[in-house]
Amino acid sequence: MVDQPRYKTSDEVDFVIVGSGAAGGILAKELSSHGFRVVVLEQGPYLTEADFTHNEIEILALDKLTNHPKLQPTTVRKTPDEKAKPQRALVYGRCVGGTSVHFTANFWRFHEIDFIERSKVGPVPGAGLMDWPITYADLEPYYTKVEWEIGVSGQAGASPFDPPRSKPYPMPPLSVKSSGVIFERAARKLGWHPYPAPMAILSQARPGRSACVNCGFCLGFGCEVGAKSSSLATAIRMAEKTGRCEIRPNSYVHRIETDANGRATGAVYFDEKRNTHLQKAMAVVVCANGAETPRLLLLSTNKQFPNGLANSSGIVGKYLMFNSGGVVTGQFEHPLNDYKGYAVSRVLHNFYELDPQKVGFYGGGGLDARFDFTPISFAFGGLPPGTPRWGKDFKAALAQDFNRTMEIFCHGTSLPVENNSFSLDPDLKDAWGLPALRLTYKDHPDDLKLGNWMFKRANELFDAAGAQKKWSFPVGEQQFGVHLLGTCRMGNDPKTSVINADHRTHDVKNLFLCDGSSLVTSGRGQPTMTIEALAFRAADRITALAKRGEISA
Repeated sequence: MVDQPRYKTSDEVDFVIVGSGAAGGILAKELSSHGFRVVVLEQGPYLTEADFTHNEIEILALDKLTNHPKLQPTTVRKTPDEKAKPQRALVYGRCVGGTSVHFTANFWRFHEIDFIERSKVGPVPGAGLMDWPITYADLEPYYTKVEWEIGVSGQAGASPFDPPRSKPYPMPPLSVKSSGVIFERAARKLGWHPYPAPMAILSQARPGRSACVNCGFCLGFGCEVGAKSSSLATAIRMAEKTGRCEIRPNSYVHRIETDANGRATGAVYFDEKRNTHLQKAMAVVVCANGAETPRLLLLSTNKQFPNGLANSSGIVGKYLMFNSGGVVTGQFEHPLNDYKGYAVSRVLHNFYELDPQKVGFYGGGGLDARFDFTPISFAFGGLPPGTPRWGKDFKAALAQDFNRTMEIFCHGTSLPVENNSFSLDPDLKDAWGLPALRLTYKDHPDDLKLGNWMFKRANELFDAAGAQKKWSFPVGEQQFGVHLLGTCRMGNDPKTSVINADHRTHDVKNLFLCDGSSLVTSGRGQPTMTIEALAFRAADRITALAKRGEISA
């Protein structure tokens, strides 16, 4: 951590950014690099590599890196007619760097189809499918910028389904794991096209950052050597070095203030002692994630904005997408040693763009080979059905199966449905006395059909691989999410979108939103790279607007 400027809350900075994750870190770095004074308000603590451990109880059970359900409870229901019940509905990073600190680091691009689906397939009954106001070609330079600036390992041209790219990856793919070898051999038997998974993990060292040391603790954990290309290890450090960016942790934003002209004047937040402050700014950029960003807008009501800030469309919080997905698990006769190394070394996208006329539903996705269990999590969730859960037989199963198990993860589209949403619960409060998030979610029927179709492909692959045993749990309706997408989507029409193609809200000209909430479609899983590409593009657009005087006016 380098010395940072310490701005006074009473002094108007150029930009206050809410959230320091995948998008917030990049916007902080880009805007401060262009000479602007920036304050980043992060609700969680400032942890560094020295704070990251492999303590499963501390990290996973006690939520050291993520939102805590007792402090920030949620309620869940399937339809707007139901009474929501308290239940954990989401997980996101609650520390400097956000979810990018603990994510798996799967890092592939969206394809051209993801941006023009409505035009290509037409309307889907029961879904609010819409084209993006930008195309893959518009975003491609920023995908490349992400890969080279933060560090992504991969092999260009390895998949025949990859979209066009202007530049190769900056470093070669990580070494293949046993699960990847098994997956690749079996997939090729079936005529499919596996390839090295692009990962936001270093295969080669960079200044101040080690290459991957194959510790095996990626998903859910921070990287103690900086090999994972989190916002913390990359953009945040670059932002701090400009001397114009202050990272202010333990700052829980709960309101965006506006003036009589309807312009944003700053962000109101609780500090660590729960005292309230207003950080004044020329403009506000919200990058709080696809749940907390709409929540913040809905909390920021006043006479001018009685239904929530930037919500003249009435769709803030709506059209939530989680990504469809599921896991098929297999066991093999021989040891795999797959607990070593990063999670995913091979992926395939033969099914990225399925033909609805042939399969009977809309959607698409991919399969990847992984083992993302740690010892305790495997004991709770990695053993096959029917395994004893206590005693010597349980112990024997753990000893034998931990090293002979792998998974095939199915990741796919999630259709935007208007009722699927985050809103404010009228009864339940969080630890600060604020209305809790209420999740309303019922999967579109096509999402469930896609999940079952992908499960069949995963089972075929395990059969081709010669697995001794395989199992999965039925595809069911989702009531929990980690990919929080589409809740403040971008578009050209203020009646059907919250922000424009520059990430500027239609209603408040100096308020910008950039995170998973901005997405118009879900892609086929793994949205973080697209969120970061959008952040680089948004930074360019915001900088241009500011330098033309179109934000401060």
